[in-house]
Amino acid sequence: MHNEFDWQPSATIASLRGRARMLAQVRAFFAARQVMEVDTQILSHCAVCDPFIDSIEAVFRPTPEQSGAPLYLQTSPEYAMKRLLAAGSGAIYQLGKVFRNGEVGSRHNPEFTMLEWYRPGFDEQQLIDEVEALVASMLPEFQAERISYRALFQRELGFDPHQADLATLQRISREHLDAPFEDEQRDTWLGLLMSHVLEPRLQQPTFVTDFPASQAALARVYRDEQGVEVAARFELFVRGIELANGYRELTDAAEQQRRLELDQQQRGQLGLPQRPLERRLVAALQAGLPECAGVALGFDRLVMLALGAPRIDQVIPFAFERA
Repeated sequence: MHNEFDWQPSATIASLRGRARMLAQVRAFFAARQVMEVDTQILSHCAVCDPFIDSIEAVFRPTPEQSGAPLYLQTSPEYAMKRLLAAGSGAIYQLGKVFRNGEVGSRHNPEFTMLEWYRPGFDEQQLIDEVEALVASMLPEFQAERISYRALFQRELGFDPHQADLATLQRISREHLDAPFEDEQRDTWLGLLMSHVLEPRLQQPTFVTDFPASQAALARVYRDEQGVEVAARFELFVRGIELANGYRELTDAAEQQRRLELDQQQRGQLGLPQRPLERRLVAALQAGLPECAGVALGFDRLVMLALGAPRIDQVIPFAFERA
């Protein structure tokens, strides 16, 4: 419940000055590389279909007394930016607000600032290099390790996550966590181990690469040196915080359609609301998305790391409770 007398910002003015400097640094970084800034819509007729991300709904009414049509506050500018890429935009970035329902905590605010960019002609390794250059310009002494998802699990937990069967994953999860529930999905247990056991251990900057193909989201899938299908996807962790998530982007329209429909099926199985699928993304891929790599980076979390702030509300003007 909001307090009508609690008018003060949640961040100090000194922190907001630091944030402003970093906003300017991001724009200077991309201007120097001739990456165009874009500013796509926040409201859309379609929503993300990811079962683990909940969109915030809005209602558009032609006049106040008429019944309304649902719209969705965007959880990421990804779909819109890919439509621009297919239209010939070239390299682009966006620094703006996105919205996710139910996400409130020390690292989450339902309205937050995302930096997302796409590089035609890059693969995921070239994009990792650029993410590293950007973050190093903000965080002194930044130098990141690179490790595959398989090697991380082998080093920390002693097993190959691509080969372990369901029973093994359940047993190891329960050795480390209180997990009394049953679940037949391997990814549920891998996700638990990653988020609750491994991520907190990644205090030093670490790029984790080559995620399981089942966790590809909108990334390409390829065979690694052991012949296992993996996603051309990476995540960056700093001080146990997930900072960025990047892909070599999927350009196959039929595969994109299949993944959207699979997500929608999973939403149904989980009893989640069915939302309109972004078929314009599929049409854009049919028209031709250039070979590219893209990444989303949580800007507020980057500010937290740069300023040494333990909570997200300390780096945004008015956090959820004061909004």
